[in-house]
Amino acid sequence: MTKIKVIGAGLAGSEAAFYLAEHGFKVELYDIKPHAFTPAHKSADFGELVCSNSLKGRDPLSNACGLLKQEMRTIGSLTMEAAAYAEIPAGGALAVDRDKFAAFITDKLRSHPNIEIVSEEVKKIPESPCIVATGPLTCESLAEDIKGKFGGALHFYDASAPIVSRDSVDLTRAFFGDRYGKGGDDYLNCPLNKEEYEKFVYELVNAEKAVLHEFDKREIFEGCMPVEVMAARGAETLRFGPFKPVGLRDKDGNKFYAVLQLRKETADGEAYNLVGCQTNLKFGEQKRVFSLIPALANAEFLRYGVMHRNTYLNSPEILEADFSVKGEPLLFFAGQMTGVEGYVESAASGLLAAVHMARKLEGKPVIIPDQTTVCGALSAHISGVTDNFQPMNANFGILKPLEKTVRDKKQRYALLAERALESIKNFTIKTRE
Repeated sequence: MTKIKVIGAGLAGSEAAFYLAEHGFKVELYDIKPHAFTPAHKSADFGELVCSNSLKGRDPLSNACGLLKQEMRTIGSLTMEAAAYAEIPAGGALAVDRDKFAAFITDKLRSHPNIEIVSEEVKKIPESPCIVATGPLTCESLAEDIKGKFGGALHFYDASAPIVSRDSVDLTRAFFGDRYGKGGDDYLNCPLNKEEYEKFVYELVNAEKAVLHEFDKREIFEGCMPVEVMAARGAETLRFGPFKPVGLRDKDGNKFYAVLQLRKETADGEAYNLVGCQTNLKFGEQKRVFSLIPALANAEFLRYGVMHRNTYLNSPEILEADFSVKGEPLLFFAGQMTGVEGYVESAASGLLAAVHMARKLEGKPVIIPDQTTVCGALSAHISGVTDNFQPMNANFGILKPLEKTVRDKKQRYALLAERALESIKNFTIKTRE
């Protein structure tokens, strides 16, 4: 049996390798770890989460990313298994202990009898059958080979938020609780009054940024906007964004002017990340500016926020809806480099590429999930948009509209989700025939 090469053991590559191995195919999984690391990676484990530890909303009936997760569970997803194993409380979001999450994925891959791990850098696109899932920080040699073969790539910047020690947060100036009292005490809330908020925003906007070298700052992706760039858009922007006080009250029922929420990074709750505070400030400036928030005046920063370049293909010119290269049916790309944006979306693309690869190798026709599903809508996005192609997150707006107009958003989302789950169930049945 011909071995399938999967290049890259991030979320997309891990999903692809595991799905194919589970369906009886022999897989060679290539990754530079543990001998080398990209600028964003720290752990030797596969499936490492380099930015937030949140996989976004969990409810499939009200959140498009929650719906995508349920679609992936129906198909059979390693990422969703790992998330269930490493889950930590986060209200309406699905957050994980990132170390446990990556360790779970790594163990599943290393112990699978159909997967051979090859720890080396791949410098050129291998012969088919192959899935390239090397992510936004593809090593230079392979990136140049991809660029030469497909006429270049686009790129934008991605940013991560700082992480602080729980013990260093002033709990006399912070409180535990979720918005509107939903969930448990999953978030640690750091309120600011008007004067404190305005001083914080002024210093944030005027703080010294890290140098981005040769790339243009205008290429920052809206879905991962650095907090200082967001704040520069207007004094009230953060109060209607990550610092919104809606749904949070003090013990006397009074409203706050602004609130920064901290979310658990680890299951033991010893580390918290600053929700929505992705940043490109210099490390010293991060400590100075975020310490202006009263509850963080003496915060110990376990990790500072960083910004790095993400690279993605002009996929509509290169890829089919099954994530294979046009004219090369057994060469696939998966992950963020295809123009899907987000942890879950990236993993989903690897899962879909593997489903389609398996059917082709079995001599069966490819079945694309229809656009009533998030999986199908993302597949259509990477293969159908030709003008000003941009990365796409899961959202209800990309789904095929309902046949009848439903004005109530909550009801409309629920109907879209119910239709999607029925459709993905049928898709999964068909792909297993």
